[in-house]
Amino acid sequence: MASHRRPVAPSRTTKRISALTVVAATSVGFAAQAAQAAPQPSTSQLRSQLDQLNNEADKAVAQFDQAQAQQQKIQQKVSILEDEIARSQAKANELLDSVGAIAQSQYASGMVDPTVQLMLTSDPGEFLQKASSMNQVTSNEAADLNLLQAQEQTLAREKAQAEQELQSLQAVTQQAAALKAAAAAKVKATQKLLDSATASQRALLVGGTGSGLNYGGTAGDSIEAAAFRAAQSRIGDVYNWGSTGPSEFDCSGLMMWSYEQAGYQLGRDTYAQMGDGTVVASVSDLRVGDLIFFNGGEHVGMYAGNGIVLHAPHTGAVVRYESISTIGSIYAMRHI
Repeated sequence: MASHRRPVAPSRTTKRISALTVVAATSVGFAAQAAQAAPQPSTSQLRSQLDQLNNEADKAVAQFDQAQAQQQKIQQKVSILEDEIARSQAKANELLDSVGAIAQSQYASGMVDPTVQLMLTSDPGEFLQKASSMNQVTSNEAADLNLLQAQEQTLAREKAQAEQELQSLQAVTQQAAALKAAAAAKVKATQKLLDSATASQRALLVGGTGSGLNYGGTAGDSIEAAAFRAAQSRIGDVYNWGSTGPSEFDCSGLMMWSYEQAGYQLGRDTYAQMGDGTVVASVSDLRVGDLIFFNGGEHVGMYAGNGIVLHAPHTGAVVRYESISTIGSIYAMRHI
């Protein structure tokens, strides 16, 4: 006998799950359609975005390098001041011992001389002035007390200066940390953009070493020539911001390392390097090995002749030759 029981109606929970399943499936379908609808950016679009990110990264890196160089200079000043304070303190201690010996000998003889009071006063200079007028200290004692007073003033001045420099160091250190974070974020965004490109696009965007370019010209003096040879030896090495070699470089790091090999010490950042050497009036006056600064001083390369620059370009690229016209606006040029 067939069963005449009615089928069980779906519960509210079952209905809700079914509805959610439909919504989820629909959402996945829309997402898939959206993903399919989003076209891969063209190479020119990627290049435009990459150029903007590289310019922003160059600026952030240059500012960080500058802050770091300033930090090192202040630290050196603080170290010098600490040494001066130590010497001044040692000299003050010697003078205190000398003046203390005078007071101790007079106290031992049973005479409570005003010199003893001098050791207890908060203003030796004021007491000395009064005591001298009353002929209560000898000329030798007065000389020692004058030296002690002058030494204490020197010590106080040095300590105040050191404290001021330490406050400046703290401020610059905080600034450098913020700039480093900003530079790291720009570099990360640049790498993310490169990772999103296809293999063929990446090859076009990053480029090779530029060794096929027709570089060459008259080298500068022996230092510039030696620096250029050193830079040439690093062609193909990876760009890495904050690096100064010997196998990874950022733009100013490559210049500094190359000139170090030639026996010349350049500053660490582009702004410091712009202060070295002699200004070049025009591109036609450039010699091989000269420095060229781009985009307001945010990037630097080395002249290779025939309108070609040898430089460490940006994240994702390697040390290479490149036409001046493709890098950016020239800001300054220097003979070293």
